[in-house]
Amino acid sequence: MPHSFGLRARTRHMFSRKFREHGAIPLSTYLKTYKTGDIVDIKANAAVQKGMPHKFYHGRTGVIYNVTKSSVGVIINKRVGGRYIEKRVNLRVEHIKHSKCRQEFLDRVKENAAKKKAAKEAGTKVFLKRLPAQPREARYVKAKKNVPQTITPVPYETLL
Repeated sequence: MPHSFGLRARTRHMFSRKFREHGAIPLSTYLKTYKTGDIVDIKANAAVQKGMPHKFYHGRTGVIYNVTKSSVGVIINKRVGGRYIEKRVNLRVEHIKHSKCRQEFLDRVKENAAKKKAAKEAGTKVFLKRLPAQPREARYVKAKKNVPQTITPVPYETLL
């Protein structure tokens, strides 16, 4: 028997609810405020079939461009061949959540602003750029009272 190519084909695990997250949808899902320009993650909730995204968009991140009573419009960049196409998808709020991808950046902006203010009051300069992990500093090992030891592997012995 040939397999199907339907809209929800091969989504058995993708659209299943997670462990201990079955049942009624929490009210907090509906009480969240979404504004135009918010970055959201798309995660389809199989308990609500209305306004459900296509399986391609599950797990993608997009930007809200339109907000209505019970749904939002999201812009997603889809790679087709070698180019990116801007796709506009209308989804119900059960299938999206605020993305945390920008939170680290926003925290760093606040932290840098506080550092700048403190440095300005103290009259000093502050270095705010991030640096990759630097090489460790050089050190000397003295062999005067620290004789080098030769390490050899222990031969394998069976217990039989």
